[in-house]
Amino acid sequence: METKEFEFKGFAMNGFIALFIEIAIIGLSIWGFLAFGNGQLGSPIWSIVGMLLACILPIGFRKLEPNEAMVMLFFGKYRGTFTKTGFYWVNFLMTSKKVSLRARNLNPDNIKVNDKTGNPIMIGQILVWKLKDTYKAMFEIDSQTMAGGGSGTAPVTVSNRMRAFESFIQVQSDAALREVAGMYAYDENEAVDGELTLRSGGTEINEVLKSKLNERLTMSGLEVLEARINYLAYSPEIAAVMLRRQQAAAIISAREKIVEGAVSMVKMALDKLKDENVVELDEERKAAMVSNLMVVLCADESAQPVVNTGSLY
Repeated sequence: METKEFEFKGFAMNGFIALFIEIAIIGLSIWGFLAFGNGQLGSPIWSIVGMLLACILPIGFRKLEPNEAMVMLFFGKYRGTFTKTGFYWVNFLMTSKKVSLRARNLNPDNIKVNDKTGNPIMIGQILVWKLKDTYKAMFEIDSQTMAGGGSGTAPVTVSNRMRAFESFIQVQSDAALREVAGMYAYDENEAVDGELTLRSGGTEINEVLKSKLNERLTMSGLEVLEARINYLAYSPEIAAVMLRRQQAAAIISAREKIVEGAVSMVKMALDKLKDENVVELDEERKAAMVSNLMVVLCADESAQPVVNTGSLY
């Protein structure tokens, strides 16, 4: 991802040293007023200047936690991104906009889309994302207006700003998911032999989804670290029909296995009878035996043998 962000190179002082200087200025200013009142100092001008500085200097204090950053502006001009963790003092004329660089989860609602063959399906995804380029995130998309609730005048907090980024990702993720779902069939029953499907694709489908998402988010400075499909099902209006189709396919597959096994067992029985000279069977009797064995072996219910205990004559 091409970045427009660069590190803040302006003046930054340790905040505790600046705080000590602040306290010293206040102390000297108070001493100046007391000295002026006792006639030891001709003019209180320096004490007044000191108190004004003491009121203005605290504006420059900044505090950053790990994986946080501040976008620094000087009268509207981008001056870099401040990422040093700790307590600092910077030029009080600088405007800073704090953002979080921590990874976040996004679990949008499931959406209805059409797969490659046109079947309506329900699909959902889960994302792990983070802020990659603070310049693009702040100035390439209208995150300020979104974070301010659309008015642009409401106070913007870090949480509001991150929710605005999340809202942008959610819209783009829905579009990317629809695109990916339309590239593949739901399962093997609808796909060409060997073709990747949404149900069997697994890691490959997730990588395609992640790639499509990052293509769409390049302009925003946001990056998806992980994307995966976490819900996949036929749409309710065709789910019952598709279930019956799957059941039919399962029954056919099971029948094929049963017939294959039955043929093998009949062949083994005929070979065994012939090799051990149990009985001599002509072709007509072999055909009758094969028919009976196939009926017994392929039937859904157990065979009921009939034992002949005597002659009917």
